[in-house]
Amino acid sequence: MGFTVLEIEVGNPADPEVTKPVEFLVDSGAVYSVVPSTVLESLNIKPLSEETFRLADGSKIVRKKGIALFRYGERVGGADVIFGDEGDSSLLGALTLESLGLVLDPLKRELNPLPMILAGSFRRD
Repeated sequence: MGFTVLEIEVGNPADPEVTKPVEFLVDSGAVYSVVPSTVLESLNIKPLSEETFRLADGSKIVRKKGIALFRYGERVGGADVIFGDEGDSSLLGALTLESLGLVLDPLKRELNPLPMILAGSFRRD
């Protein structure tokens, strides 16, 4: 099994022209993306709440959570983001992938466009 690593621009939704590049490990099994707190703070992204996470050893940690803008090429999306502490890996989670319209192929370890389906009403004539 391999790893997929991407450089993605992170920004503040209130000032989308100012971004910083972050190298992420793509983890489609993670719900949220984790970005170093120093990067988020430099972009003036403020925490809105806290989230508790269980680690593999059974212990629990608490991290701050906010909202960030993510840009990968021409794709732009907004998603919840976890303020990473020193020692935390920068992870790109499923919510961010979906907000960018991407999905990870688990066998080839590459990103593919997410099929976009818009459910709506239809008329019968």
